[in-house]
Amino acid sequence: MVELKTDTSIDEMREAGRVVAQALAAVREKAAVGVSLLELDSVAHGVLRAADASSPFLGYRPSFAPTPFPAVLCASVNDAIVHGIPDGYRLRDGDLLSADFGAQLGGWAGDSAISFTVGTARPEDVHLIETAERALAAGIAAAVVGNRIGDIAHAIGQVCRAEGYGIPDGFGGHGIGRKMHEDPPVPNEGRAGRGMRLRHGMVIAIEPMVIAGGMDDYYAAPDGWTLRTSDGTRAAHAEHTVAVTDAGPRILTAL
Repeated sequence: MVELKTDTSIDEMREAGRVVAQALAAVREKAAVGVSLLELDSVAHGVLRAADASSPFLGYRPSFAPTPFPAVLCASVNDAIVHGIPDGYRLRDGDLLSADFGAQLGGWAGDSAISFTVGTARPEDVHLIETAERALAAGIAAAVVGNRIGDIAHAIGQVCRAEGYGIPDGFGGHGIGRKMHEDPPVPNEGRAGRGMRLRHGMVIAIEPMVIAGGMDDYYAAPDGWTLRTSDGTRAAHAEHTVAVTDAGPRILTAL
C-alpha cells in the first residue's frame, strides 16, 4: 500500500534528507587516496550523531542477506554496484566510489547516493558517473502528478541505454517514508504510460545504476551483500529521495 504524505510530513522528511545530504558531502570531502572505507563510515556516523539521527542501514537485514548490514554507509568501489560493506580497503588513485547513505529523523527516512572518482579520474569513469546523474535527473523530471511509474522508469532507461550501459537486472528505486523501503517499486527501465499513477504526496527514492560494460548481469560477493558486475567493468549509482507534489518534484536529499 502506498502512503500519501501530507505537506507537513514532506517538510519533516526534508529534515531527514538534509542529514543524508550533509553526510554524503562529508564522505566526499574525506575520501582521498589512502583513506579507508571504514574511515568514511566513521565520518558518516559522526554526522548522524551530530544530528541526533539514526541509521536505517545499520542492522538492516532483508530476506536475501545472510547477516545484518554492519555499517551506516554503503561504499561500493569500482566493479561493486551497490551494497558494498565498508572495510579496511584504502582508496587508490583512480578508484570510482559509490556512496549510499540513509538517515532516520523524527520518524522519517531519507536515502541518497552519489558516485565520484578519487584522485586522477579516468574519462570513461567521468562519463559513466555523468550518465547516472543525467538518468537521475530525467527520472526526477518525470516524477510529476498525473504521470505513471513507468514514465520515470522509461526516462531513466532511455538515458542509460543510449550510452550503451547495462542496468542491473531487478534493481531500482522504491517508496520511502516511515521506513526506508516502502511501496511502490520504481524500476530503472520500463514502458512509458504504464504502472501506478503519481499523486501529490507520494515520496519515492529514484536511483539509477549503470554498468560500463553494457551487461545487466551481476553476482553477489562472498559477504552476501556486495553486488558486483559480472564482466568486471565499473559501475555508478546516483539517488535522491523525491516528493511528488502539485508544484512539481521536490528533491528532499539535496544540500
